[in-house]
Amino acid sequence: MNGELPNKEDARNAIETLVRYIEKIDGPLREGLLDTPKRVIEAFEELYQGYTIDADQLLDATFNAEGYDGIVLLRDIEFHSTCEHHMLPFTGSAHVAYIPVEKIVGISKLARLVDVFAKRLQIQETLTAQIAETIQRVLDPLGVAVLIDASHQCMTTRGVHKPESSTVTKRMLGVFKDNQNIRNEFMELIKHT
Repeated sequence: MNGELPNKEDARNAIETLVRYIEKIDGPLREGLLDTPKRVIEAFEELYQGYTIDADQLLDATFNAEGYDGIVLLRDIEFHSTCEHHMLPFTGSAHVAYIPVEKIVGISKLARLVDVFAKRLQIQETLTAQIAETIQRVLDPLGVAVLIDASHQCMTTRGVHKPESSTVTKRMLGVFKDNQNIRNEFMELIKHT
């Protein structure tokens, strides 16, 4: 490359090359594949839109906590991401909690924050840490807890072929890390009844 970012045409050409490789095509693409490179690039723009959103700015719209000092938990946030190692999907649920000091954020912002980081090439461990650390940095709460449970197609549909497996990651900051009782309360709250 000449130091410039690839443009859409470069990306479409790369996808066409991959399609030719997959289908072992030496000549023109068959009818069903003619628009595939264009459609894939359009899908990528949606799947990877997390690179275009500033996560800190997303959490900027806060409200006064008005004395509330308990756990704020948004449970079962469904997400879809892409493993950066094999570029295969992983999907699951995120549980995000924090204990405010002065600021709270609209709960939809927590779900959007999960999507911002999920809509990037990722590994689950980094996704978990990015969500927790962004909330801690922007809201400055007493603590943050994030637990993610996800199924990875790089494990379920290729490689070891273990379709029933899931991966759990968690990141505890502040009082969630330092206080066993608060950590236990979080773990109890995320259990389904």
